Amino acid sequence: MLINGVPGDHISIHDRGLLYGDGVFRTLRVLGGCIQCWPRHYRKLQQDCAALRITCPEAALLFEELRRLIEQRSDGVAKIIITRGEQSARGYTPVENMTSTRILTFAPSLDCPDRNYSHGVKLRVCDIRLAHQPKLAGIKHLNRLENVLAAAECSDPEIAEGLLLDNFDNVIEGVRSNLFMVRNGELFTPNLSNCGVAGIQRERVIEWAARHGVPCWVRQFGLTELLVADEIFMVNSVIGLWPVRELSGIDWNHHPISMQVQEWLSHAHD
Repeated sequence: MLINGVPGDHISIHDRGLLYGDGVFRTLRVLGGCIQCWPRHYRKLQQDCAALRITCPEAALLFEELRRLIEQRSDGVAKIIITRGEQSARGYTPVENMTSTRILTFAPSLDCPDRNYSHGVKLRVCDIRLAHQPKLAGIKHLNRLENVLAAAECSDPEIAEGLLLDNFDNVIEGVRSNLFMVRNGELFTPNLSNCGVAGIQRERVIEWAARHGVPCWVRQFGLTELLVADEIFMVNSVIGLWPVRELSGIDWNHHPISMQVQEWLSHAHD
């Protein structure tokens, strides 16, 4: 672990990331010692920092620190956390021109069963609903209590991921992933203008569709429409793509488009 470029595992009790979840983060796949999709991750990190008016570290600085962190390591997961920084004054109001805190960690790759990729996974519709907050929508901020509570609902080892809806019963995302459905050869992914996280793998799937002439629609839809989809799949930067084989008693046994996208995501590391 590196904290502001120095090996360590402690942050100040005055850091606003700890006090208020006042910060953002990115989770990056490392394969063969190489950081996957770095330009996309950094661009999104910049955007999220800008939305919260947090000073984003320079790309060269972060990349060099990541390179040091993963040195002599092959495969795993790197995480970048940027908080607004330390503030001695009490209260929610941030001080102007604060120096952000950067925390970099590395962990071994997740041990996911091969069948998650080849046969798909089982989802559970979570009871908790995502609240609307357009100013935070799409941002990977540190305040993830909704996801924590949702993950606690998915303790059954047969459930690989939870499905999150909003208070109006619109499908939004997975607990840790973005969602796509396939109907009549077209892709659909939820509109995230009110809540949810816009991950870079979601961005890449939308680009895959554009490159391959596959219509891809970003819009609201509910569980009823999702359950009559031809295919469903989940994506994030760590797992790649998992087809969905079961949700709410409905089974899917064929995932032709999911497999095409999965193959492309696994070989194109832009």
